[in-house]
Amino acid sequence: MKKIAIFCAALLVTAFAQAQMTADSWDAYLNRAYVTGNAIDVELWPNGAPNTNGVNYDQPIVMGQGTVDMKPGMKVVLPKSDKPMKAVVICPGGGYAMLATMHEGMMWNFFFSREKVATITLTYRLPHGNHEVPASDVYQAIRIIKQHAKEWNIDPDQIGVMGSSAGGHLASTVATHATDDVRPAFQILFYPVITMDKRYTHMGTHDNLIGKDASPEMEILYSNEKQVTEKTPRAFIVLADDDDVVPSINSAWYFSALKDHGVPANIHVYPSGGHGFGNSQSWKYNANMLTDLSDWLESF
Repeated sequence: MKKIAIFCAALLVTAFAQAQMTADSWDAYLNRAYVTGNAIDVELWPNGAPNTNGVNYDQPIVMGQGTVDMKPGMKVVLPKSDKPMKAVVICPGGGYAMLATMHEGMMWNFFFSREKVATITLTYRLPHGNHEVPASDVYQAIRIIKQHAKEWNIDPDQIGVMGSSAGGHLASTVATHATDDVRPAFQILFYPVITMDKRYTHMGTHDNLIGKDASPEMEILYSNEKQVTEKTPRAFIVLADDDDVVPSINSAWYFSALKDHGVPANIHVYPSGGHGFGNSQSWKYNANMLTDLSDWLESF
């Protein structure tokens, strides 16, 4: 009992310390723990965004796991490379209600730096009633990367998107809805929400993006398995067979639609892991997944 009490006390102290972190100390922690390479913080809309979700982003915001309504921006991590490299815009999940910025965002920096891929972890705005807001932030991120491509040693034709859960819905929305100037070159999706069909979607994601009373037309528009074309970029899809949060049919339908349109696609269904494993080393199949993803990145 004494050991349990000591352990619980330690957890409370740790939680209190994290809660007291300032924005500066948290940012320093992220740089120390999860960044490999030259890190740059970039504001998405320094002159104001073209649309709004009603949130005042002039207020100071403390960054952390599960953060709600961070000022839209991106942390750019640039590994050293002898040639222009791929880049990936990472969209953390959170049901369009929060951002899981750690295990579905910053914790990917080590892997992609090793792969000589620039990592752009995006803090996108949440919808709050405006379904266009999250995707517009991703499009802006892609524009900024292209503007700085030479400076950052990035191949402007090899900028991809990545997302987990609702972030996977956002990434697949960008992959299927983007115009030519901001269409990504590839997409990486982890246990993604794809459809808005109420029978198979994740209802929190559905309701937070398009509303509880969304019209059939709006549900079709954001059912991304219905929006695939021959222009949709190649995909790498990961999920666990025992995911009880987002039905596996989301990934299966999307993979099928990609293949129907001749789009190169890989899908990896691992035996277990549930939902939300991200790049956690505690997940049993993490090493297998990283090897599969590395091989895929090297294939094009």
